[in-house]
Amino acid sequence: MEKIVGLRPKEVYVDLGYKGKDHHPEDVQVHLSNKSRKKITRWERMWMNRRSAIEPVISHLKQDHNMIRNFLKGKEGDRINAILSAAGFNFSKLIRAFFAISKILFLHRFYFQFESCFFSFPQKSQFFRDD
Repeated sequence: MEKIVGLRPKEVYVDLGYKGKDHHPEDVQVHLSNKSRKKITRWERMWMNRRSAIEPVISHLKQDHNMIRNFLKGKEGDRINAILSAAGFNFSKLIRAFFAISKILFLHRFYFQFESCFFSFPQKSQFFRDD
């Protein structure tokens, strides 16, 4: 991570797959997720929940947006693949939001058309006539 970002993390929250790894630097705290919920602090619980929320997103990126295998060459190819996958992920979120809004607007319009057909009441000018 230090090579990619340029910063060394102070704390790392990992799952049990990292348990047997003894190659982490000394100045980095490694927190495992197998601790009892009573023994961890509220702050650690928040970070564990955040890590659990990110894992399905990474899985969907790998499965649905071709992040399993990169067919582009070199570091530049890695960057291009990551950008295109992120763009595809964001476009799919935008399309879902667009269709959700259009569905709500359609139902709203349908409701008012239905209401005007079956629940139309005479207007005041027709109700109080002089004849």
